[in-house]
Parts: sequence; C-alpha cells; structure tokens
Amino acid sequence: MSATNAGKVAVLMGGRSAEREVSLMSGQGVLSALQAEGVNAHAFDPAERELSELKRDGFDRCFIALHGRFGEDGTVQGALELLGIPYTGSGVMASSIAMDKTMTKRVWLAEGLPTPAYVLVRRAQLATVSVAQLVETLGLPMIVKPAREGSSIGVSKVLHAQDVPAALAAAAQCDADILCEQCIVGDEVTCPVLGEGDTARALPIIRIVAPEGNYDYQNKYFTNDTQYLVPSGLPALEEAAIEALVVKAYQVLGCRGWGRIDVMIDAATRQPYLLEINTSPGMTGHSLVPMSARAAGISYEVLCSQLLASAALDNAQESLG
Repeated sequence: MSATNAGKVAVLMGGRSAEREVSLMSGQGVLSALQAEGVNAHAFDPAERELSELKRDGFDRCFIALHGRFGEDGTVQGALELLGIPYTGSGVMASSIAMDKTMTKRVWLAEGLPTPAYVLVRRAQLATVSVAQLVETLGLPMIVKPAREGSSIGVSKVLHAQDVPAALAAAAQCDADILCEQCIVGDEVTCPVLGEGDTARALPIIRIVAPEGNYDYQNKYFTNDTQYLVPSGLPALEEAAIEALVVKAYQVLGCRGWGRIDVMIDAATRQPYLLEINTSPGMTGHSLVPMSARAAGISYEVLCSQLLASAALDNAQESLG
C-alpha cells in the first residue's frame, strides 16, 4: 500500500479504558510513523469525540491504537462496522472473545490447546468464595487477575493463602469477573502474529526476564530493568513448536491483522502454556511487537504501513492492496 491510496486515516488513541495512558503513547508513535510514510493520518480520541464524526469528517479507514475496554473488546469494531469504515486488527467477535481471558481459555481448551488451569470467581461471590478450595484446585503460587483488563492492571501473584482475599478484592475493583489461574513457573515469552487464516505467521519470539519475575505495569512501560531477549535463546525446535502453537491459538479465535500471545514454559517439563492474547498490542517505545518485527527486519514505519494495509471490515473482508 502506498500513501497515495490510503486515503484519510484516523489513528484511534486514548479512549476510556484503564490503559488510556499507554494507548496515547502507542497512538502517537503510530501517527508519526504513518505521517513519515506520507499517509494522510490524524489523531482521533474517542473519549473526546463521537465516533460518528469519523464518517462526517471523511475518514476512509482507521488504525486502532486503543487498548483495553471500549477499543480492544469489539465495541469500537462494531461501531466501525456500522459506519462502514475499515479498521486494523481483529473483527467484532474475535476482539470480544480475546478481551475476555476466560472465554479465550474456553475456546483454547475446546480446541485442545494448553492453557493453565483456572477458576472463575464472580464479584458477587467474594463473600462466600472458599479460599481453601481455590488453593486445593490451583495450588500456590496462584495468579489472580481481572478477566477483561490488560497491561497487568489488577493482577496479583499470590504466594500465601491468607493473601488470596486481598488479591480477589483488588481484581474485583477492575472487573466483575475474576480469573484465578494456576501459576506456571518457568520462562515467560511472547510471540506476535501477523496476517489472517492460513496466511498467519509468527514473528520472532521474545523471552522476557523481569526483575524478580514480576512483569507488572511499571516494569512493562516505565522502567528499563526488564530484559527482552530476541533471539529468545530457546532451543530451535522448542521455539518452532511455540510459534506453531501461537499461530494455531490465533487462528482458532478467528483473529486477523495482528496480535500478540503470551506464553509460559514450565521449567520442569518445558510444556508451553497459552496465557492470553492481545488483539491491539502496544506500539510504544517499550512495546514488544515492534521489537520482534525489528528482529525480523521490519521497521516500525513499515510495520505500521503493513497493518494499515490490512484494514478491513468483517462484512466485506476486502483489505487494501
């Protein structure tokens, strides 16, 4: 795709989710990159403007740099479907399922794909939930997180049973659904995927080494203490197997455009476990998709242009050439 046939492009950024700050950083990076490529691109913050203005102002397509709710969960995608404006990333259903970690795990398990054991706790059940039963089912340490939040917001790694109620309460502040999950101890990796269906392909795996194994919001975006290893240093056969698993996990959810899947590798068995998928990954200076793309010889600007070229509608499925 050349800048001349991209038309007028809105880079959707900001929004109303807990990840607004990160989205603004992502969006500014994408906007600058597209403008540097000669694209007629403009910033558009859905928290400050009605989406209907996209049609009124003559935008031809949207690059979604929104993260979290009201941007990554199928809601904006549905609005753009109604407006008839092609957009980057997954469609309505795939976005909605992928945003919900519990629904994602249900699909993966139904397809026979490995993901850590879990128990779903509703906010309304907090007063009656059995901590002892949770610990018996999932063991310790245990991961407790909101089912529909990103950027590690509201996530706790619980080492002791007495700390479970506080972790549940923290997650409940973010979501009515709380995902309690078996903690897999071992290597943490992430793998971006580009494309759709049979053409989907994995980009190089990144191995994440965070301070004390704590890859939280602060260590993701605002410190330089986390190490990102690409090449990952994993054995070649293991890396190839994880890439194949990640592409399959992406395909069964019906994703398109791009995504990034987080994986834990059990230190003892070397079994990889799928954690979650991001269908509108970060594009900040600390973000992992651009880092992986660079390792594959794809510059940030070219990556943004390629993603824009994949903009489509669920009900048209006609991407740009």
